[in-house]
Amino acid sequence: MTFRRLLPAALIAAIALPVSLRAQDTTRSVRIGLTYATGTRPGVFVSPVSGPNADSIRTILSRDLDYGDRVSVIAPDGGDPPSGAINYGLFGQIGAAALVQASVTPSGLLHVVLHDVSAARVINVADFPMPGPALSAEWRLAVHTASDEVEYWITGQRGLSATRILFVRDQRMWSVDYDGANASAVPGLGAALSPAWHPTGRYVAYCELTSEGTHIVIRDIVAGTSRRVARVGGTNISPVFSPDGKTVVFAGGEDGIDLFSVPLAGNDPPIRVTVGRGSQNMSPSFSPDSRRVAFTSNRLGHAEVYITDVDGTNVDLLTTTVTEKNPYRSNPDWSHDGRRIAYQAQAEGGFQVMTITLRDRLTNQLTSDGSNEDPSWGPDDRHMVFTSNRSGENQIWVLDTETFRSRQLTRVGSARMASWSPRLASPK
Repeated sequence: MTFRRLLPAALIAAIALPVSLRAQDTTRSVRIGLTYATGTRPGVFVSPVSGPNADSIRTILSRDLDYGDRVSVIAPDGGDPPSGAINYGLFGQIGAAALVQASVTPSGLLHVVLHDVSAARVINVADFPMPGPALSAEWRLAVHTASDEVEYWITGQRGLSATRILFVRDQRMWSVDYDGANASAVPGLGAALSPAWHPTGRYVAYCELTSEGTHIVIRDIVAGTSRRVARVGGTNISPVFSPDGKTVVFAGGEDGIDLFSVPLAGNDPPIRVTVGRGSQNMSPSFSPDSRRVAFTSNRLGHAEVYITDVDGTNVDLLTTTVTEKNPYRSNPDWSHDGRRIAYQAQAEGGFQVMTITLRDRLTNQLTSDGSNEDPSWGPDDRHMVFTSNRSGENQIWVLDTETFRSRQLTRVGSARMASWSPRLASPK
């Protein structure tokens, strides 16, 4: 019997954008029960699922675990092991350190059991509500939530399956699941650019394009309502929420572009953060403590990444042009752990995604195939989404920054300006 990595096809469902789990996702340690060498990817076998929509559930669970890049999902080419009593020795022979069993109960719960193959015992059991209808966005999110929990049981790191990515296609805002399924235009919106998630996952900020100019809009995903925030004259673009959820910073102005901040609560006017004196100061990204902002500025005659306190003080040049070969660095995105900033830099005939450490300012080039732009960190600070033309037209790609494994997320039209959501809560 031979074995292969399991790479199933995507399932398409309708759009849903629920609420973040970030506030609940604080525990970082767990009694795993599995033993494997540090840095390896333990083998995981997902058994056939019993109950309604069994094949779809198994497909989603297997794909989610594979895309997390922390385990190796295995499956027999010649068929599944025989049903009945678990033969732990057989699963050990095929390289499985863990065995996942799942079934849909008569009450509609997804019952998941994790086995430690070497110890020949059950180490975790949990039930997950499965809202209907089957294959809906809510139903898929419930399965994704189960996948993330299983990954947490095995590795101590919660997965990214219960997340979504916003992006722009033809000046419309779209949303897609982390596995590439369930892609849909966000309903009720006109022309839009530069989407950004609120840390709760309930709200989205974006730039609205109208005949009267550009406006910064806050969209309540749950209620389906929108409101404009206070604007400045001229351009109003690239909004971003502070991690504490209290403030929006955006770029705007007429004689040059500067950063402005405005509180979400109340009707206070925007407060100027940068004073560029005719330069272009754009693409803000908050530090995790909401105290500092990374941004792009051409105040030295070419684009570089800077950092400033949110009140406009303590401006610091983060990137520096060593040679004239790489004069352009822009679109920073601050990692959630505060250690790195991702950005795009002119290199190799186009743009490439780079990271720079805040402690020692060491840089690392993450991409080289095609032209790659607009990085956005995932909640695990290991994966990111970005725009790439490596397949021809601009599409959204996902990159594992540890293994450099990448996969194409979108495939239709031209897609750009991706923003990765926080972990989202499955409906109860």
